[in-house]
Amino acid sequence: MKLATDLMIAIILVGFISAAYFFPTFPDMVPSHWNASGQVDGYMPKAWALFMMPAISVIMLLLFIAIPRIDPMKENIKKFMAYYRALVVLIMMFLLYIHFLMIVWTLGVTFNMNQAISPAMAVLFYFIGVLMAKTKKNWFVGIRTPWTLSSTKVWNKTHQRGSALFKASGIIALLGLVIPDYAVIFLIVPVIASAIYLFAYSYFEYQK
Repeated sequence: MKLATDLMIAIILVGFISAAYFFPTFPDMVPSHWNASGQVDGYMPKAWALFMMPAISVIMLLLFIAIPRIDPMKENIKKFMAYYRALVVLIMMFLLYIHFLMIVWTLGVTFNMNQAISPAMAVLFYFIGVLMAKTKKNWFVGIRTPWTLSSTKVWNKTHQRGSALFKASGIIALLGLVIPDYAVIFLIVPVIASAIYLFAYSYFEYQK
């Protein structure tokens, strides 16, 4: 618990310190959105752009602390707490990575943003798959449909299936590194398709 919390605090500090360091020298408007081709097509005031990801990380830390305490099934969360902590750390590292990609782009180093994001998304998707295999029924973490929450058996079967699908989505996301023109497709389509499939799968498993 302490190590995970310390890592999160360190990530937050790195984000805020780097934002404060670059704030005086950055232009008033900073790139903040990239299109499907990985090229910038939107800007926002530098205060928002530089401090947004560190601020979101603070929210992640607060959620990390709150969820295991307020969930009515908190005893189940304790059974996969190590994986839960690791996921929150990974998400915060991902946010910090996006934060630095934006800084690097603003400094004049241009690249295909979707291609740059692909490996980070791949790691995140794959670890979500790992987490799903360990997740026990709760109200906040996992595939929460009316049918998984109504049956422990359906919860377990849906999450085992979801584990395989999200691991596969992580591997597919890596294709964005070698085929950058289609990176956004490799990132989005497998995850959306998996989510739709798992929703339906949980329903039909419950009907059985």
